[in-house]
Amino acid sequence: MNLKESGEQWAESQAQQARLCFRKSYRSNFDSACMLMCWQIWKERNARVFEQRTRRPDQLVEAIKEEIMMKRTLLSGDKKILEKNDQTPVTVADFGVQALISLELQRLFPSIPLVAEEDSASLRSSNTDDNSSNVLVESISSAVAEKVSNADSLLTHDDVLRAIDRGGKNAVSFDSNPASYWAVSFQVPFTINPQLHELAQLSKRGTVVLDPIDGTKGFLGGDDALYVVGLALVVNEKVVAGVMGCPNWSNATIASRKEDSAAAQPDRGILMIAHVGCGTWSRHLSVDIGQFTTAQSTWNRCLVDSCSVVNMARFCIPDSQTWNMIPLSVLFNSTMDESNPRDENEILLLSVYCGSLCKYLTVASGRASVFVLRARTKNLKSWDHAVGVICVQEAGGQISDWSGKPLDLAADLTGRRDIYPSGGVLVTNGALHGKLVEMISANHK
Repeated sequence: MNLKESGEQWAESQAQQARLCFRKSYRSNFDSACMLMCWQIWKERNARVFEQRTRRPDQLVEAIKEEIMMKRTLLSGDKKILEKNDQTPVTVADFGVQALISLELQRLFPSIPLVAEEDSASLRSSNTDDNSSNVLVESISSAVAEKVSNADSLLTHDDVLRAIDRGGKNAVSFDSNPASYWAVSFQVPFTINPQLHELAQLSKRGTVVLDPIDGTKGFLGGDDALYVVGLALVVNEKVVAGVMGCPNWSNATIASRKEDSAAAQPDRGILMIAHVGCGTWSRHLSVDIGQFTTAQSTWNRCLVDSCSVVNMARFCIPDSQTWNMIPLSVLFNSTMDESNPRDENEILLLSVYCGSLCKYLTVASGRASVFVLRARTKNLKSWDHAVGVICVQEAGGQISDWSGKPLDLAADLTGRRDIYPSGGVLVTNGALHGKLVEMISANHK
């Protein structure tokens, strides 16, 4: 056993022992606090590796304290953060957005099924464990009731739970025949009605894919964190329309976001839509997210960048991965310093701290040339990619697995929830795609 593995096992053991010191009813709060601390430490790691910025231990401790205090409402007895079986966090916002989108789509397109990330099992089990109240479900129901359109009657808790389950893994069973459905990915709190109504005009049939918050960890990161809500319409296994919104998107360059809080940007936020054959378009969100002002209502065509030289391209990778995990690292070193000229053996790596959809948005808007993701497991989730695929393609880009094959949304015959890309996912401006597939294939073990 090497030193790293030994240290990881020791840390895990200490955390498990500390957890047992708390009463069972408080352990979810302990887990949430640990998650927030790990998030701060991970951001510190990224700052040291990519930006050559370092904080003293006492400064890091103070940052962790501030993070916990900022999220104290999420860590209170209200239990607004849960941990799923895969140890990833899920919040009231995840459930609420999925319920709201489900209710809206049920009203507009009752015959089209929904494929989404969450189901109500953890909510129901939470209520079973905590007999004092159903505060969590109440919080979700209240948020949804405020935003749902044309509600004929008062929403009950069961109505909201059923709406969540409409997109869950047991809601619909497909077969090998071509299918149509909605796919949803969430990264924005309870303000998706404008996006839904834009998309509602695009098609009358299909299936929806939804991830109610793509980048929940980013959502928990604070007011300046990037997070996305994404909705895609799949017809006969092809993504034909999509919309995604990122409330904290800034007009400043991605690299400059680390100095300037998005909260200070008066024109922050972006709404992006795409339809097959019609291109990709975007407009700004107003300061009051979900409301559009006259000046900000202009739609602008989105196009990928025109870079055709690999070492001059701007790359982004998942937050949880490092450049040396990507086969291209055999050929190129990486830097995050845009000010210095790069030689032919070095590429520029952008710091885009968010889930996968924000990277797709970055490529589709021309602010990055390439997004490359290594698949650590055999399968990836369709809702993390579906809307990104249509937005990048209609902006002139290209998406494939590392072998150059298109992502197969029908690979999961019964659920349409999983995709199985060989090696990983490659998203480019199109001009670089063939070269990068060759380079990755030659160096991927």
